[in-house]
Amino acid sequence: MKLPRRVPWTSISELEQVCSWIYAEENDIDGKILAVNRISAWRAITHLPHALESTLSILVAIVQDNLQPASSSQLALRQSYSTAIIRLVNGLVDPLQLGAYARSISSIAQQLGLPSWLVELRHAATHEDLPSLDLLREAARVSMVWLLNNYFLPAINPSTAPEVVTPLRPLEPTLKQYKHLLKMTARDASLRTHYAPAILSVMKDVERWITEARVAANMATRDLWETTSETLLDSVEMDAKERWALERLCDALLEKGGLVPLSKKKRDFPADSFTPPKFSILLWTSLLHHLQSLHSEFYAVLAGRIVLTLLAERDAKESQVEVQLDSSYELCLARWAFWVVEAWEADDSHDFDLRKEVTVLLMQSLGHVMNASHRDKKSATILLESLCTGLPQLDSALSVLKVLSNNTPPTKWIPEDIEIMDQRLNALLSSDLVPDISTPRSESLTRRTEPASDVTQGWRLLDESSGWRPCPIGVYRSTIE
Repeated sequence: MKLPRRVPWTSISELEQVCSWIYAEENDIDGKILAVNRISAWRAITHLPHALESTLSILVAIVQDNLQPASSSQLALRQSYSTAIIRLVNGLVDPLQLGAYARSISSIAQQLGLPSWLVELRHAATHEDLPSLDLLREAARVSMVWLLNNYFLPAINPSTAPEVVTPLRPLEPTLKQYKHLLKMTARDASLRTHYAPAILSVMKDVERWITEARVAANMATRDLWETTSETLLDSVEMDAKERWALERLCDALLEKGGLVPLSKKKRDFPADSFTPPKFSILLWTSLLHHLQSLHSEFYAVLAGRIVLTLLAERDAKESQVEVQLDSSYELCLARWAFWVVEAWEADDSHDFDLRKEVTVLLMQSLGHVMNASHRDKKSATILLESLCTGLPQLDSALSVLKVLSNNTPPTKWIPEDIEIMDQRLNALLSSDLVPDISTPRSESLTRRTEPASDVTQGWRLLDESSGWRPCPIGVYRSTIE
């Protein structure tokens, strides 16, 4: 659950008033002075989000520009504008440098929708000569418009804020490049040293993609400004965004041509162990271990995504022939899930029992289809049996589950079932512990007098010919006619 956050204003109308002072009239300096005084008062009593800090810095420069004499020196004014723009860009970009490898400021600014020329102006003001006063004035105007659309309006009325969709660059080309490099080094071991820098560069690119995905998650949840607030640096929230990014990465890995070879001929499984194809392990182990070293929950996320894929309901239009022809894809995924669990357990630094969690998830989902005659979810069933093999506690639980599944009653009632129900009813009625039910309970409720002989004894099958038809539990038949 997201914790409540502290805001400087007492009510949203107070923030709306400050916004009107700033933006109602572009040349209204008195209104901007009122906004500067109000935001300064807020800063004296509480921490301000970066948006308001940047707004205050830019407004101070604008007020100074309009009140100082024309004959005064422009150097101090150019420095004020430059400092405000630099703080705006740095404060937006720095908190989003989330990965192990740094990203360019321009790429992060592009994801945020910040004009690229503001990033260039920030670079010039920091490392080169100060920009001209006219250029700085235009930068201040553009920055205030950006703050209006990306902070003030969404904060005042979140329901009317436009949905921010930050497209992610496709990951497939990067994964294909990685696979191509690893294939060359696998076929010729002498090339490993030569291609080592290129392989490391691709791994860094994958990590940068994860960082981009986390920024996209920030934008999608409108949490751009919350990441810079000291009261909102919540590890749970950051973990949620990282998990979202890792799930998108795992989905790309699970596509055909990723962890599972595109050609069915290459899905040759070892007969002596429940592991993926040896060549696939050789290709992907380096990247998987690298990601696990940077993200401690990566293997758990990958195992979860594989299990969800195996348990997904197939399209009813999909023919049985197509399912049988591509059954090796799901079986390969099941073997990768087993490999991930084994790799997780090889690291003693985790307190989380991934094997147990995956097993429980599979048992809960497959409990009603564990009988041998059920061919659907076959790969998931094989994975469950492999996870339980060799562990007495899990193996015994699986045995009980199979017995219960095999004893599951049929979905259609037959006359022999009615006879069994009649026998149970007679045994129940003959018991001294059961109260007399010769009189219907409805008689005491409706005060109607009906002979006891009218009470229907035993069970009988109802079908459409008798006027019966199925309807949801708790719904009167008359309400659906």
